[in-house]
Amino acid sequence: MRFLGCLILFCIVSIECSDPEALYLASDYVYVGSYSQELEGPAVDSSGALYFVNPDHSGSLGRVDADGNFSIFIDHLPSGSTANGIRIDHEGNLLVADYTGHNILKINPVTKEVNIYAHESSANQPNDLTLGSNGLLFASDPNWSKSTGNIWKIKPGKFELIAQDMGTTNGIEISPDGNNLYVNESAQRKVWAFDIDSNQELTNKRLLISFNDFGLDGMRCDVNGNLYITRYGKGTVVKVSPEGKVLKEIRLKGKKPSNIAFGGKDGKTAYVTLQDRGYIETFRVESPGQVFSTHK
Repeated sequence: MRFLGCLILFCIVSIECSDPEALYLASDYVYVGSYSQELEGPAVDSSGALYFVNPDHSGSLGRVDADGNFSIFIDHLPSGSTANGIRIDHEGNLLVADYTGHNILKINPVTKEVNIYAHESSANQPNDLTLGSNGLLFASDPNWSKSTGNIWKIKPGKFELIAQDMGTTNGIEISPDGNNLYVNESAQRKVWAFDIDSNQELTNKRLLISFNDFGLDGMRCDVNGNLYITRYGKGTVVKVSPEGKVLKEIRLKGKKPSNIAFGGKDGKTAYVTLQDRGYIETFRVESPGQVFSTHK
């Protein structure tokens, strides 16, 4: 009887662990090649297609359709450009942080035409982006060698410096209600919150949470305002409440998660780019990512 009970328990655990709908259980989504040291910038469009940067080689963009089929979307960006963060606007265009060209690029998803949305030669290296429901666009701008960074507000044809003299600004996200901006500093391991006032300026800077080890990279909010932050080097994604409390830490297969996006039919599937395995990993969550609601 003891053996039978153990066997039943083992079967139950095995079923739970193999269930693709099990919450917060990481699995491989798709293999995108052996060149993975610069995989970054995942974003999901309204059709469920996942875009990301630098598969196969630097300067490329990849695409995985809603059925999980991977292809090279753009083989080479214009000379001098290398993509990092991606956001998708209400028309379906890809807005891409070009850290070597000091640009924000705009890419038509049908024609694949690449245009410069805005350029700023004084920017360090535009790294990641966040896009509000009203078209408000912010970019993080780290200087890795000096462990400093800025935040820019981006408008068509224009960068506007809106916060400076920070640490190595990296992951960046607007809250679902549009009232707050979250920015993390990779080297300093801190996440800051700002109020966004009626003039789209940043005020009331305050520390949301800090960590004692490992780096911080890309991050995204769910519809409830919880932040999902990739912990580069630790191999986890940490879920943090709007009040700055750690709610959960999700263990991944790889150790170098660089960024995260939400998608799937209900918006409750997280996709994580990693820079050490060649795979994009995925896991299920309780609440949809906030971008999912703007696509509906």
